[in-house]
Amino acid sequence: MSRRVVITGMGIWSCLGTTLDEVRDALYQGKSGVIFSQERKDAGFRSALCTNVKKPDLKPFIKRNQRQFMPEEAQYAYMATRQALENAKMDQDFLDKHTVGIIYGNDSVAQATMEGLDKFREFKDTAACGSGAIFQSMNSTITMNLATIFKLRGINLTASAACASSSQAIGRGALLISQGLQDYVIAGGAEENNMYGIASFDGIQAFSTHESEPTKASRPFDRDRDGLVPGGGAATIILEDYEHAVKRGAPILAEVMSWGFSGNGDHISTPNVEGPAASLEMCLRNGNIDPKQIGYVNAHATSTHAGDGREALAIARVFGDYKVPVTSTKSQTGHEMWMAGASECIYSMLMMKNGFIAGNINFENPDDETAQINIIPETIERHFDMFLSNSFGFGGTNSTLIIKNL
Repeated sequence: MSRRVVITGMGIWSCLGTTLDEVRDALYQGKSGVIFSQERKDAGFRSALCTNVKKPDLKPFIKRNQRQFMPEEAQYAYMATRQALENAKMDQDFLDKHTVGIIYGNDSVAQATMEGLDKFREFKDTAACGSGAIFQSMNSTITMNLATIFKLRGINLTASAACASSSQAIGRGALLISQGLQDYVIAGGAEENNMYGIASFDGIQAFSTHESEPTKASRPFDRDRDGLVPGGGAATIILEDYEHAVKRGAPILAEVMSWGFSGNGDHISTPNVEGPAASLEMCLRNGNIDPKQIGYVNAHATSTHAGDGREALAIARVFGDYKVPVTSTKSQTGHEMWMAGASECIYSMLMMKNGFIAGNINFENPDDETAQINIIPETIERHFDMFLSNSFGFGGTNSTLIIKNL
């Protein structure tokens, strides 16, 4: 059994904005969300670059006894999911009457874990951690919180696959719907935007040190890239069986055409070319899609030398003589980690729906590897009806999605 899977809602909470309109405009204008954090510098960070993500106020929506269970990333996820459900015309009455699942990407709960353990160490009493600590400090904190707040009765699963987490969440959700195991799935990803979750990244010198000009620090594919900039927030996509969406008069935005994935089977942090290429090839093959049907590629490229170069070679290998337009929105947002797969699908959807491709800002000079693909440095007006989005992560986990305009 294979059913069509469509997207009927989107929600975003990112450094580019907290509404779809704000984010669309920021993408078009080439706005950067990267800032310098004096707090991080004072704390001992080698690089104090990060992104500016607005802290949500949940008091108007959620009771205090529920908020105590929600760490920062779950709060972002709630706001993004609230938007997406409204966008999809799914109110609480709909959720109560239908079996709706949730698969959400997350791969860290550092701040909540540290704060709980600090209280335990200070008072030498486990009760000092507080009654909400256990629920805040589990990797499944987002799905357990959202499932109880929205009273969801379908699949309840956290996808933990490093920086491919939320892309994997979308892919798995689409697969379940296509197989008839679910009719509706809330899919997405979130990342805590604090210093604790990424301190160890800074310790291995993974971040750009271009602190004098923060907005120019994230420069995917550029010859002078020197590391990524950490970001955060949340992004949610509502997946739905096509027939159900038509029957209820849902706003059908796009169709998930295919999902591909692979493992590098190689180094834990240094990517190769073969793994990413296999993910792209599987995605195209599974959807019976010719590469020339793809109008835009949203690259994973995080602004690291090895990662960007290997991805460029993989894209060049798969697309051959067809010079498909390629950009990395991480040039504007930094690396949104576990939410990146979902947020970049939304960024690409906003471009596709509004007839433009956001430029790969800060791309000035290619190197030998990145010169092999067609990187778009500035926003261009461009109609396209199908895009491919890559998400890769530590351990060699790769995920690729192809989405078509409807």
